[in-house]
Amino acid sequence: MITVLAFLFTLGVLIVVHEYGHYRVAVACGVKVLRFSVGFGRVIWRRQATPDSTEFVVAVLPLGGYVRMLDEREAPVDPAQQERAFNRQPLWKRSAIVAAGPIANLALAVVLYASAYWIGMDEPKALLGGSPVASSLADQAGLRAGDWVQATSPDGVEWTEVRSMTDLVWHVTQAVLRGEALHLRVTDAGGHHERSTLLALDRLGSQEVDAQMLRRIGLAGVYAQPVMGEIKPGGAAQTAGLRAGDRVLSVDGIAIADASSLREMIRSSRSADLISPMRWVIERDAQRLQIDVEPVAVTDGERRIGRIEAFIGAPAEMVTVRYGVFDGLSKAVGHTADMAALTLKMFGRMVIGEASLKNLTGPLTIADYAGQSVRVGLAYYLGFLAVVSISLGVLNLLPLPMLDGGHLMYHLFELVTGRPVSDRWLELLQRGGVAILLMLMSIALFNDVARLVG
Repeated sequence: MITVLAFLFTLGVLIVVHEYGHYRVAVACGVKVLRFSVGFGRVIWRRQATPDSTEFVVAVLPLGGYVRMLDEREAPVDPAQQERAFNRQPLWKRSAIVAAGPIANLALAVVLYASAYWIGMDEPKALLGGSPVASSLADQAGLRAGDWVQATSPDGVEWTEVRSMTDLVWHVTQAVLRGEALHLRVTDAGGHHERSTLLALDRLGSQEVDAQMLRRIGLAGVYAQPVMGEIKPGGAAQTAGLRAGDRVLSVDGIAIADASSLREMIRSSRSADLISPMRWVIERDAQRLQIDVEPVAVTDGERRIGRIEAFIGAPAEMVTVRYGVFDGLSKAVGHTADMAALTLKMFGRMVIGEASLKNLTGPLTIADYAGQSVRVGLAYYLGFLAVVSISLGVLNLLPLPMLDGGHLMYHLFELVTGRPVSDRWLELLQRGGVAILLMLMSIALFNDVARLVG
């Protein structure tokens, strides 16, 4: 129920803000607005103060909305009202009305991000987890499990503080998309022994930016101490005598840096199809003990792995990220601009085939994330809402018929040629736009179902 309500509220806010942008600028430009609709199809709620005022409605299908203005191209207009018709307005006014919707979404994102920064969010500390894969970019940069990334720089001169792992992932993502290397200022987990290193992200070329990007770079994620958590009854861990709170120091003589390294050793602890016993050295109540652990062989996809039926790893160290009024607002503006540019780049890379269409998401994924973010906290939900608002704003600015960006392209054509697009071409372009949008919606829905099922 929380997921459904969060999804409906998300759509409602984004649609109302987008259409209100069109409505407010239209009214300011002297254009008569006939209807302001949230949703499509059968009307389930209606309000109109006077016959000559704007009709506000809510329709049964909440996947969008529209503002209907007085327009001679759609219906005959009383001569006394013609100066209030949209088609009679100067080009700059028509363009401002069309662009107002996406701009309203981007402005909303600034407000939402700023609010989230003012409230503050608990995020994982930028401690690197897992020893980098040999010869990976992280390994070549000399990064190790437990390193604390303090700052990043594109040139090694101007440094930006890294407040959390979320910050670090954002900087890495931007560098990958720019095809640039990234300088890191790193210390040990205690904040000592500072050093600088270069993460050669420019070597990735046109690598796809996705959930597996950090693993391809060699960054395994957030650091977690190699401590045993919940031990499942009857599992290999309980059989070996392991207890919750045991700290694993080494396995078969190899020092264990963090929980990620330990999990990987357990998974790969086999010889052919046989699981080999492992000699663990643990610390329990300030004493060192040696324990033989024999993982159980299980099938994971097409390969056999080891499993001990226990939760491994202490909770990640968290930091509260919060900004003051002016810093929060400034960061919100910058992050909105960066996110809009990133979204546009991803659309472009999908068009030319450098990024997978699997990155497209639809209503099911949005609903899922909306529910998850609400459960985590208000600041996280506001951040999620900002991301979706930016995506909606950028999507509507794309030069596709049926979208605001398509109408702006018509206006650009009129500005250059001195005449509007012909009705014949408008009809053809509209049909093409509908086909493209239906295709994108189908792909997004397929991706949603694949994610949920998979």
